[in-house]
Amino acid sequence: MNETWERLYEPGTGRWLVIAWEALALAMLAWATVRQFGLTGHGVTLVACGLAALWVVGAYRILQMGTYVADHGVRLYGLLRSRTMRWPDVAHVRLHKATHRLGPWEIESGMTVLLERRDGRTVNTELWAQGIDFHSRPTLFRAVYHELRLRHQAAQNPA
Repeated sequence: MNETWERLYEPGTGRWLVIAWEALALAMLAWATVRQFGLTGHGVTLVACGLAALWVVGAYRILQMGTYVADHGVRLYGLLRSRTMRWPDVAHVRLHKATHRLGPWEIESGMTVLLERRDGRTVNTELWAQGIDFHSRPTLFRAVYHELRLRHQAAQNPA
């Protein structure tokens, strides 16, 4: 059994913009914290190191986020948690038209890929047509979706 996990796409350059934005936001938080509490010396160092460590962990997770496949299953890396599902546990890989309600209005937010489990529950993937990886690359989104379906079908019907 192959234990190598493969992401079916290269992450978009927008991820680096998110990481830079987060660095700027944490730097502003550090500055405001130092000013608010009048920190000096070791206090400034402690705040800076703590927020830098938080940024490094967050940046790593942002870069790892995505949907990975192997011969035996699919792994979903999110920002805060990851989950692995074996292919036999997945009933269907399908597209879902995501919408959000805001009072009486319904706002469409694009297509996402869902994994439908054999027990009837659905699992969201990080694959979103309007997301940071696919917003300017719609053909890549379709190609990744089709490849995910092919991998699922191949695992269901081993030759």
